[in-house]
Amino acid sequence: MKTLYLDLSMGAAGDMLSAALYELLPDEKKAAFIEKMNSLGLPGVTVAAEPSVKCGITGTHMRIAVDGAEEHEHHHDHEHEHEHHHEHCHEHEHCHEHEHEHEHCHEHEHEHEHHHEHHHSSLGDIEAIIGALPLSDKVKKDASAVYALIADAESKAHGVPVSDIHFHEVGTLDAVADVAAVSLLIEMLAPDRIIASPVHVGSGHVHCAHGILPVPAPATAHILLGVPTYGGELRGELCTPTGAALLKHFVNEFGPQPAMTAEGIGYGMGRKDFPQANCVRAIFGSEGGGAERIFRLECNVDDMTAEQIGFAEEKLFEAGARDVYTVPVGMKKSRPGTLIAVICAESEKQGLIEAMFAHTTTLGIRESAVTRHVLSRRIETVETQFGLVRRKVSEGFGTEKVKYEYDDLARIARERGVPLSEAEKLIRMK
Repeated sequence: MKTLYLDLSMGAAGDMLSAALYELLPDEKKAAFIEKMNSLGLPGVTVAAEPSVKCGITGTHMRIAVDGAEEHEHHHDHEHEHEHHHEHCHEHEHCHEHEHEHEHCHEHEHEHEHHHEHHHSSLGDIEAIIGALPLSDKVKKDASAVYALIADAESKAHGVPVSDIHFHEVGTLDAVADVAAVSLLIEMLAPDRIIASPVHVGSGHVHCAHGILPVPAPATAHILLGVPTYGGELRGELCTPTGAALLKHFVNEFGPQPAMTAEGIGYGMGRKDFPQANCVRAIFGSEGGGAERIFRLECNVDDMTAEQIGFAEEKLFEAGARDVYTVPVGMKKSRPGTLIAVICAESEKQGLIEAMFAHTTTLGIRESAVTRHVLSRRIETVETQFGLVRRKVSEGFGTEKVKYEYDDLARIARERGVPLSEAEKLIRMK
């Protein structure tokens, strides 16, 4: 199983994620990626992978420039006002005094007053831009989904409809390139699953057009609902709305790094310097069997019919359960009952708790975190005298197991008029 693990101990921004993933590409594909990004047709946008060093560690800074300058270079490191002839909200809120690179910070060493108009794009405009990019349907679908998360979060944070959310022009081009880059790199790397550490969001406050806001900013905090996060002593915004949305869309599970054999490590560098290396670290490799942290949710019921329990199991699987099983138990007043147990990842836990309350009669659910030792699994298709047959191959902990898919075995058994066990023997005999 190909696994991508993201170390987010310094948060995440779009360019940091793309730079870390870029470093995982084979050398022959890196130039092709940069060439592809520079041929997207985004007005004035250029993309370059630049070497960067943080705390003695060499990595890559993904420089996405609009009309020759990165977005922070378009703005100024002092309090200033922009004239807007409408009341729309913006993802790029002109925040100041941030301690981390992100899509909407401002740094120039000079001060002057300026008043100018900015052009803005709606979510529909963004979707049209993404839809016109010369990228695969999958990449465009992923990129649009990421922007939908951002727009929904801005809507919730500012209390306005999604249709009234508008994005600052320079920030739009910069962020669309970030989102497209990460979506394209995920397609190129094609991991089977993506796991990330809890997200370090930073601490303190930022000064924005709307006033002084806490870290994480309201939109970022909304996007990260359901995601494990933490603050710390570092002052500033370490996770941007774009970075948060990319994580929310692509990451399958948040937790510690699983047991895996690393095949590549990438460092995506931020622009700022901190006592701690300001980077996203991406580890790409294979899981050949290891331990993972999962959750077991349990409840006992004595007033549900078999049909009701069966329906509840179906709904729990639909809600993301890895496994659901029942055990007959004796309950109070000598009543026979049923223990309903659900196995799930942490990312699916809250939804499954809600599903258990909705589809069972229980008034309480027990939760326990457990460690599960697992073999890595993959599906292979092999040619046999009976046609193509699928089989599941499991490896790890010094063992290998092969099991043929039931549907294929059943087809052969029916065609040959033999028991299921005999069909498997015929396949193995070749």
